[in-house]
Amino acid sequence: MDRYWSMGGISKSRGSTMINGKSVVAIIPARGGSKGLPRKNVLPLAGKPLIVWSIEAAENSRYIDRHIISTDDEEIASVARENFGEVPFIRPEQFSTDQSSSYDVLEHAILFLKEENHNYDYVVLLEPTSPLRTSEDIDRALEYLHNNKNIADSIVGVSHMESTHPVFSIRINPTGLISPFKGKVFQILRRQEIEELFFFEGTVYVSKVNALMEQKTFYHNKTLPYIVPRWKSLEIDEMIDLICAEAILKNLEKLEG
Repeated sequence: MDRYWSMGGISKSRGSTMINGKSVVAIIPARGGSKGLPRKNVLPLAGKPLIVWSIEAAENSRYIDRHIISTDDEEIASVARENFGEVPFIRPEQFSTDQSSSYDVLEHAILFLKEENHNYDYVVLLEPTSPLRTSEDIDRALEYLHNNKNIADSIVGVSHMESTHPVFSIRINPTGLISPFKGKVFQILRRQEIEELFFFEGTVYVSKVNALMEQKTFYHNKTLPYIVPRWKSLEIDEMIDLICAEAILKNLEKLEG
């Protein structure tokens, strides 16, 4: 099994061909009440509102047939529409609180589409906080999942743990001194000696629609990994993240070379 490393009306991505006859909808959730970085979904990143990076990635996907923005905020809706994003509804308040889960938002959108007699085989979640993802990431994840559809129902972005690997973690004990997080003695290991581990990140999430509605999550025992480089796993939650993303975008040729 291979691993990947690396207008109005209904919006349809340019050049979309479905994927072996299976239809794909992308949902971009963008709440107006972000607290860590207020109004982050419309803040500029390299000259474009943050949410536009996800809209353009969906628009340029080979396989996404339709993408919609789920938002509770009129300004975000306006920015999305101005940039070829479809906003078929304003998200109800009960799905826009700090306690609302990603699944709540997706379920609401999928059921809304079903009521309009629009049914899809795959759903792609594109969080605006992961602007370094590309349409190629989306397409590769869809291809990987579809090619392994007999054993998997979803695929999620992951990235290698490096400096955050648990073998490098410590505790501060009650006396104020450090103690090992794992084991009873300190072990100073080289990176090539540690177990390969990964962390969940936000580049892309894809699921068969029926599996998502049944499992109510992308994470389960039939989930594949879509492995991305560490720089691409950056998520925008604070101002420092926005600054780092600007720097990365200015140096893509060094990172992709």
